[in-house]
Amino acid sequence: MEGLEQWKDQLEQLKSQLEPWKNQLEKCLHEAIEYLNQIPPVQLYAAIAVLLISTLLLLSIRLFKCAKSNTIILTGLSGSGKTVLFYQLRDGSVHQGTITSMEPNESTIMLNSDSNKKRKSKPVHIVDIPGHSRLRPKLDEFLPRAAGIVFVVDSLEFLPNCRLASEYLYDILTKASVVKKKIPVLICCNKNDKVTAHTKEFIRKQMEKEIDKLRASRSAISAADISNDFTLGVPEEPFTFSQCRNKVTVAESSGLTGEVGQVEQFIWECVKP
Repeated sequence: MEGLEQWKDQLEQLKSQLEPWKNQLEKCLHEAIEYLNQIPPVQLYAAIAVLLISTLLLLSIRLFKCAKSNTIILTGLSGSGKTVLFYQLRDGSVHQGTITSMEPNESTIMLNSDSNKKRKSKPVHIVDIPGHSRLRPKLDEFLPRAAGIVFVVDSLEFLPNCRLASEYLYDILTKASVVKKKIPVLICCNKNDKVTAHTKEFIRKQMEKEIDKLRASRSAISAADISNDFTLGVPEEPFTFSQCRNKVTVAESSGLTGEVGQVEQFIWECVKP
């Protein structure tokens, strides 16, 4: 009984302590109601509308971030080693003697190196686009949902294919779907395990020079004949990839030997939560 009486006394003390706060809260609430009553209805409705729109906008941005794309596109000229690289990324296997792809290869994977690194990742949807010129339009089907593009270059047979590869890359870098979304592009210099393979620095410089020539020649064509959505570079300055609206980087790889760490790092940067 004595303990119960003590509890009752403590509750009474707490009640007396909270009484001033209760009165203050009631006073503030009363003043707020009076203030709202003084605001013209039109202004009050406008304020409510702004609040609702702001809330919906914040929710939409949050949902957009949560729905970030996880699609990575592999593309480039035929024979550059895209399909071998695709299988290496998919399961770490080496598919030698792979024939030229006639249809896109698709697979949802977890990067092989993820299990050895303490970093949060998620499934990645890899799409290998055929390199034949007649099949390249299939690229446009996947670009709207691409988080990144890996442009594969044969660093062993680079010089004979430099112009063709640069033209294809130029077309990609000037597409509206790539520029507006600022889709990052990795120029992947494949087959670097060969002694006679060109370095990534050499390939980057040569492609910049070739794209600079393309930029000049295509700008001379009438606007009605140009199929590209955007132009590249800064007028009156030599072209460099740093001038692109989207980020363009260069890396080396070897699909046959499994040296794909730089490619995996690029992919992870594109799709990381």
